[in-house]
Amino acid sequence: MKSFSTINDRKIKAAIVGCGRISKNHFGSIEKHQDTIELVAICDIDKTVLSDHKNTYKVKAYLNIEEMLNDTQIDLVILCTPSGIHADQAELCAKHKINVLTEKPMATRWGDGIRMVKACDDAGVRLFVVKQNRKNATLQLLKRAVTENRFGKINMVHLNVFWTRPQEYYDQGSWRGTWEFDGGAFMNQASHYVDLLEWLIGPISKVQAMMSTSLDIEVEDTGVLNIKWRNGALGSMSVTMLTYPKNFEGSITILGDKGTVRVGGVAVNDIQHWEFEDSKDYDKNISNANYETTSVYGFGHPLYYKNVIEVLRGKAEPETDGREGLKSLEVLIASYLSAKDAKTISLPLDF
Repeated sequence: MKSFSTINDRKIKAAIVGCGRISKNHFGSIEKHQDTIELVAICDIDKTVLSDHKNTYKVKAYLNIEEMLNDTQIDLVILCTPSGIHADQAELCAKHKINVLTEKPMATRWGDGIRMVKACDDAGVRLFVVKQNRKNATLQLLKRAVTENRFGKINMVHLNVFWTRPQEYYDQGSWRGTWEFDGGAFMNQASHYVDLLEWLIGPISKVQAMMSTSLDIEVEDTGVLNIKWRNGALGSMSVTMLTYPKNFEGSITILGDKGTVRVGGVAVNDIQHWEFEDSKDYDKNISNANYETTSVYGFGHPLYYKNVIEVLRGKAEPETDGREGLKSLEVLIASYLSAKDAKTISLPLDF
């Protein structure tokens, strides 16, 4: 069992690298936990973006991550940069003995994900991978029902991610929609839904996928995935970023011999069907878990940060560390291999 240093006599000092689209969820989460964690630095390669955020948050600002690591005392670096450079940045932080929290996906290549875990292991620092959708109240109830075996034998599972990302979205940056830095609809937008496959149902034995591209990008904007779990359950996942005219659905349906549940809405925010052979006290309060949202991110980031802070204080174990992050990355890479070679891919990829 590895031992990690803890921070108990002061606030945790955090730095955010990458001040783009997703970073606002991290700025907001740090603000909500300001009694225990403080923002001490930011980094971005865009001078205008960096200046704007420096004026807003009144912290040190850097154009270069290595300069920031050498110049500032930091306990936790939060990577909100393009996924394809997470590995190099995480490795650099590990060399400086700094804990890492990375946005999803942790990497765009299987080898890079392995490299991140090894670098942080060797340095004796934590690696956290953001999986904030697990914290959604609707999915917490679904996880509880699965854990309590209320479905009996799970026979079939289906997920839909019907969102929209127009060409203008990808044209915002040259890295968007590329294999090296971004990944496609499965790797990027639907990554949290791929995470649900194993978190809820269990280890996967085989996948087979087909994907297509209509937009002017390298990667897929549409695809279908078939899944077989080790427990015998079968499932499928349909993903597209071509929905008209806006994000339409993010859903999961689980069918067992003793229960049926569908959680839908635009981002698994609405329990639309909840029926089991048995009954529990919390069944009558199911509607209380539903919430209105126009954001596909949900509201789980602050709850995720609570665990991160407790881990760095030595009061908890990480809910989604680097090894947990590798589970969904493995499914993603297997899916891409299946689509590329038109064949079924068995897991695990490595033994």
